[in-house]
Amino acid sequence: MQAIILCGGSATRLGAVAKYTPKLLMKVKGRSILEWQCDYLKEVGVQELILATGHLHDVLKSTLGEFYQGIRIRYCKENKKLDTGGAIKNAMRYIYSSPFFVLNGDVLWRDLSLTEMVSTLREDMEGLLMAVWVDDTRPYGEIVSSNTGQITAFLEKPTTLQSGYINAGIYLFNSRITDGFPKRDIFSLSYEVLPKLENLYAFKTDIDWIDIGSPERLQEAQRLFST
Repeated sequence: MQAIILCGGSATRLGAVAKYTPKLLMKVKGRSILEWQCDYLKEVGVQELILATGHLHDVLKSTLGEFYQGIRIRYCKENKKLDTGGAIKNAMRYIYSSPFFVLNGDVLWRDLSLTEMVSTLREDMEGLLMAVWVDDTRPYGEIVSSNTGQITAFLEKPTTLQSGYINAGIYLFNSRITDGFPKRDIFSLSYEVLPKLENLYAFKTDIDWIDIGSPERLQEAQRLFST
């Protein structure tokens, strides 16, 4: 099995801490984000990672090499900023198996095996999106789905406090996800692909989850993963 990890962003919200260190290599309780993610990817049988790189590509490649924790690594560098959808399309030149995982390179979670997603995916689905329950959806927007889990809407960030399911940045796609890609190179996964898919389903969970997109969240991750 294969997985794409999106790790090409410049991480400007993290400030000086991300100037020389890719988010994927940042440490939470002494372990890199990649190390945390690999624990779950290896458990589900992922044998090859495609790192969709850009910012600090050379640092990642010189640090990780061709193998990490027994998983083969390929590097797919952006020669220009492609946005999330374009980065996936670019990295899919190395995808030869279906289904495959796509992960944001700045998300952490625990106490949920990805094998549950694999066993839930059906042939008629274009993919599964991990949807995590949070008490405050304002920083993220909200996912609306039917009783069967089929996603019916992606709501913009609310202005008032409310709980709900959000996109956790962890996907399991069938290869035909490419049918929903625009023909151009640069496009957004969240805004130009996911809302247009007819058979995209939510894998709902209430696990501990966090993204480290800001200094405050990185600090919160240190607290969350210390217990």
